[in-house]
Amino acid sequence: MAENATYAALDQYIERLITESTPDYTAWNVEKIRQGASTNWNYIDGCMMTALLSLYEITGERRYFDFVESFIDAFVYEDGTIRTFKAEGHTLDDINEGRVLFDLYKATGKEKYRKAADFLRKALDSQPRTVEGSWWHKQIYPNQVWLDGIYMAQPFAALYEKHFGTGDYSDILKQVAVVRDRMRDARTGLYYHGYDASREAFWCDKATGLSQSFWLRAIGWFSVALADLCEILPEKDAAPLKDVFSALMRDVLPFADPETGMYYQVVDHPEVPGNYLETSGSSMIAYAMLKGARLKVLDASYAEQGCKTFDGIVRTSLSFTGKELNLNNICLVAGLGPENNRRRDGTIAYYLSEPVVQNDAKGVAPLLMCYTEMKRR
Repeated sequence: MAENATYAALDQYIERLITESTPDYTAWNVEKIRQGASTNWNYIDGCMMTALLSLYEITGERRYFDFVESFIDAFVYEDGTIRTFKAEGHTLDDINEGRVLFDLYKATGKEKYRKAADFLRKALDSQPRTVEGSWWHKQIYPNQVWLDGIYMAQPFAALYEKHFGTGDYSDILKQVAVVRDRMRDARTGLYYHGYDASREAFWCDKATGLSQSFWLRAIGWFSVALADLCEILPEKDAAPLKDVFSALMRDVLPFADPETGMYYQVVDHPEVPGNYLETSGSSMIAYAMLKGARLKVLDASYAEQGCKTFDGIVRTSLSFTGKELNLNNICLVAGLGPENNRRRDGTIAYYLSEPVVQNDAKGVAPLLMCYTEMKRR
């Protein structure tokens, strides 16, 4: 599909999503609809809201902003508490949607958004930490750091510090440094999915605390987090992040499929039977490369690589039927444990055993995030 036709089809698809969706029914979350699950405050909706605010910034079309404001407004009470948010779960995933609160507060002046940002910041203040100072990924994963947790919480923490704090980004930089020092593989430059600082989890190496494999979407979330943090933090504070980000993009690049520019579900083992080019993580790395080049943190050649990956996804995994979009080759979910779910052991076989689905929000939202960076070119 030609570029103009692809963009027009995606724009039409996005229009359908916001026309058909409400805070209680999200047309992009196919799996939740199938399961009959109730709507809640969650990270995927946060990704969608972030993408829509980017589209508003790019196009100036007010309907994107109005949809986000209406959607978030339905979850945030006047006192700043958030409907369905469960503080006792200490779940970093539930912080991500809060990153849109800052733009909403700036645009509308509604105090409820400022109070909601304070509410989420206080939730982070009570988040348990490892001995090295990193936030636990969730209460049910004690002493564990997961790559995706950096995306779920650190951009929000940085935005809070930027808008309402004192400009002290040291805790953010420290937590990223722990990930770099503990979770990066010196041989490949890739990052392991999880790290248990206590070395007690059944899935971890008892000497290093690390999980066994390189899961694409985890690396994708970490890549997006670094790109976003490089934009949020002031120049004087961002240098360590830029170094981590640049090294990761350099090191992941050799694992791109030469034909499509996409990346494999288990990044470094394309030869394993059943491994496949996965769309959500590929979209995230493309987003990170495009954004990094736009911010001039990365060489311009990375933008071309990001375009190649986006085009590869469109060519191999995306189809349109009227206003309908079909996005294929999405890993439904993957994780590590907990203790009562030993199937999730971090092996290559485990990551390849998870369902590969169509149109799941965890693939659609990253694709639209990537699309916003394509539109900025």
